[in-house]
Amino acid sequence: MAKGILGKKLGMTQIFTEKGEVIPVTVVEAGASVVLQNKTVESDGYNAVQLGFGTVKDKHVTKPMKGHFAKSGAKPVRFIRELRLPAAPEYKVGETVGVDVFSEGEIIDVTGTSKGKGFAGGIKRHNFKRGPMGHGSKSHREPGTIGTRTSGGGGKVFKGKKLPGRMGGHRVTVQRLRVARVDTARNLILIKGAVPGPRGSYVVIRDTVKPGK
Repeated sequence: MAKGILGKKLGMTQIFTEKGEVIPVTVVEAGASVVLQNKTVESDGYNAVQLGFGTVKDKHVTKPMKGHFAKSGAKPVRFIRELRLPAAPEYKVGETVGVDVFSEGEIIDVTGTSKGKGFAGGIKRHNFKRGPMGHGSKSHREPGTIGTRTSGGGGKVFKGKKLPGRMGGHRVTVQRLRVARVDTARNLILIKGAVPGPRGSYVVIRDTVKPGK
């Protein structure tokens, strides 16, 4: 059965192996994720489990969400995500999923929201090349031409054209990362390498999808 957990990124550090090798790791606080709802093909059209993580004050919870939490018997949580499953979920509503569902050496996928960089030019955002740097040039870092009036038919800029704009702040999934260490006593999972998002952001950790499935 597919498995997953929610957590909060605490930052990066490094650990050492028994051979003295240095491994850069991302520390994720993945305490108990509570099961809020099970979804099946018969009732919802697809199989999934809804997990919740983090604490939130009651005054910040809407009445509909309070009813949703009450139905599962769980306290209000800040971060809620669904994990699609290939078959009907075997989780029980109200139970918690801890970091012990993963073990050292497992391959996982991590999904988070990338860091927002604000408005960025084409060179930083899309790796464009700069223009000539001589005195006669007036387009050192400008994007340059994006086509003639008749190019493409209609003289318009098509959606998706690479241009300057807001950079970052997107949902990003990094696949096939390795679990370096699991600390059940402190509800921490150490992941080799970097994961999306700034410190304090929430992430979804799940076992990686094998090719062809």
